Amino acid sequence: MFGAEKKQAETFPFQLSDAEWRARLTPEQYRILRGHGTERAGSCALNYEKRAGTFSCAGCGQKLFKSGKKFESGTGWPSFDQPLEGAVGASEDHSHGMHRVEVHCANCGGHLGHVFPDGPPPTGLRYCINGEAMTFEPEAA
Repeated sequence: MFGAEKKQAETFPFQLSDAEWRARLTPEQYRILRGHGTERAGSCALNYEKRAGTFSCAGCGQKLFKSGKKFESGTGWPSFDQPLEGAVGASEDHSHGMHRVEVHCANCGGHLGHVFPDGPPPTGLRYCINGEAMTFEPEAA
């Protein structure tokens, strides 16, 4: 589904030791990005971000999504219909008794969220992303 493959022991361009990740990230960011966690729905301010700009990986700074691709899905998590080219990877996720497609940062491998086939046209995809896994940089005025 969506070109996802089983995620093997991948090597990513940006790598840190576990101690370096813990020092770089907040405890919540570490739990999500490195531990494949999920934030509580509606708990992150980025879900409500409406300004023009770019969403990037909180772990390594990789640019992930442009604000023009964000839409209100009603799920409580920032949702996008398309990432920037080459910004994310996908893998099969069979955790919690479900079959889903996990989305991770193509640069550091950090867990971002999941992608589902129920998004708006033209892609029909909904990238449901943890807000704590991202930062936001508004466009210059």
